[in-house]
Amino acid sequence: MTEQLPLQRFQHWLDTCPERVWLRQPVNGQWHDFTWRQVDGQARRLASALQALGCAPGERVAILAKNCAEWFISDLAIMLAGLVSVPLYPLQSAESIAYVLEHADCKAIILGKLDEPQKLEAGIGPQVVRIAMPYPTLRADHQWHELLAAHEPLPAGHRQQGDELLSILYTSGTTGQSKGAMLSARAMAFAAVNTCAEMKIDQRDQFFSYLPLSHAAERFLVQMSSLYAGAPVAFVESLETFASDLRHVRPTIFFSVPRLWTRFQLGVLERLPQQRLDRLLPLPLLGRLLARKIRRGLGLDRARILISGAAAISPGLLEWYRRIGLTLCEGYGMTENFAYGCFNRPGQVRFGTVGRPMPFNEMRLADSGEVLFRSPTLMQGYYREPQLSAQALEGGWLHTGDKGEVDVDGYLRITGRVKDIFKTSKGKYVAPAPIEGEIAKNTWVEQVCLMGSNRDQPLALIELSPAARSQPRERVAADLRATLAQLNAELQPHERLSHLLLVQDSWTVDNGCMTPTMKIRRNVLEARYTELVARLPAETSLHWES
Repeated sequence: MTEQLPLQRFQHWLDTCPERVWLRQPVNGQWHDFTWRQVDGQARRLASALQALGCAPGERVAILAKNCAEWFISDLAIMLAGLVSVPLYPLQSAESIAYVLEHADCKAIILGKLDEPQKLEAGIGPQVVRIAMPYPTLRADHQWHELLAAHEPLPAGHRQQGDELLSILYTSGTTGQSKGAMLSARAMAFAAVNTCAEMKIDQRDQFFSYLPLSHAAERFLVQMSSLYAGAPVAFVESLETFASDLRHVRPTIFFSVPRLWTRFQLGVLERLPQQRLDRLLPLPLLGRLLARKIRRGLGLDRARILISGAAAISPGLLEWYRRIGLTLCEGYGMTENFAYGCFNRPGQVRFGTVGRPMPFNEMRLADSGEVLFRSPTLMQGYYREPQLSAQALEGGWLHTGDKGEVDVDGYLRITGRVKDIFKTSKGKYVAPAPIEGEIAKNTWVEQVCLMGSNRDQPLALIELSPAARSQPRERVAADLRATLAQLNAELQPHERLSHLLLVQDSWTVDNGCMTPTMKIRRNVLEARYTELVARLPAETSLHWES
């Protein structure tokens, strides 16, 4: 199994259990099953079509779609035709799509389910051949079923080599223009093989796919791990059906991001207020029954591995889930190492850390405290960016840009970004991440961003949670002032916050304040609020933008 590259692993399931279901796709509330043989049939027809449309081995084909069975089939078709996949984020802007398609020189694009396709139309130039999956999507030159019917299955697929370029994953661009991380067939195989072995993932498991497959974590944890384990994957049909789809599937492995873990929590609290939960959960029998009912209501009653990643999650939220019998395993990785970094294994979870390195993954801290990784999952470099590649992979180690601390048992704690540290006007350096983590423990806080470069004292921009926006202002303000007073009493004098600025608008991908992977863009937020911050009255520590 160790030596099998993705296409070889796919062939293994075709040889051993061709009629077993791999993919489950809901359409209009009806579930459609795809066996390994059916996936192979469609992928080979699409591979044949891509070659007939003029795509030569090594050329790039983009995928722009929300998660669905056809996304997996398209990716396999691209591999079978000897092409290189370039996944795009469904929430990407038209300008960003245009940049990636031109930078990667994509010959074709496969289009699928999108929330607001008309907004993306301008991002796809006339030189790119358009293929539409069988869902309402953008205008296309070729429709899925007609195209597949017009081409015979590719008889002999491409013979993958370990060091060949399999996919270019563009970073989410927290600090500027996206970079294309070049990932080999061996890198993806190594991550999936060792994860399945370490987590004992096999055909009895059940995956649920809904986070963007253009993100390294979903591609690795769901697509590749399911391929190597032979485990079925179910997809979500739409945002409206998400909760019912999840309850229907009841996955054994479930991956989400902190912002969505917060939303799931709020959904529970809307039906069962926290005060009532606090009264009932400690009761011996009733508490266990209630926790089980909540898990079943979420669709997570069978889940044995619950994963949080992509951004830091508050210890308070982790503890809340633990009380209802769901232990979230926080992990940490990057596009540049195919998200194969550190992980809190089930039964070995240490809250406040991102766990220990995965098998055969070396980790060390540079003198500056920067986290460095070395393993076979590292990217080959950034596409068409030799200078940036040399910097990121200096000495054969991936330089993550994140600062960290490692405890005596090897658990890593991320303490911030190397470049996020700023200097106040007093010449003192402030690391924002630990302070933001303390503020985020307040349940009224959805997101927080510290700023203070060249200011006398730092301040915090706060986006309030949906629950906070429905509360009386006086109550929210009192709780936040108490958090500020307690925090300032613990901070060094130069770190103490002058203000909490409660912003009016949500930070979203659409308004540029967040990346498609739900990370805040500090430079955008600082530019957006600089004028308002300059006008803040010195005498009030808490200020509402509105």
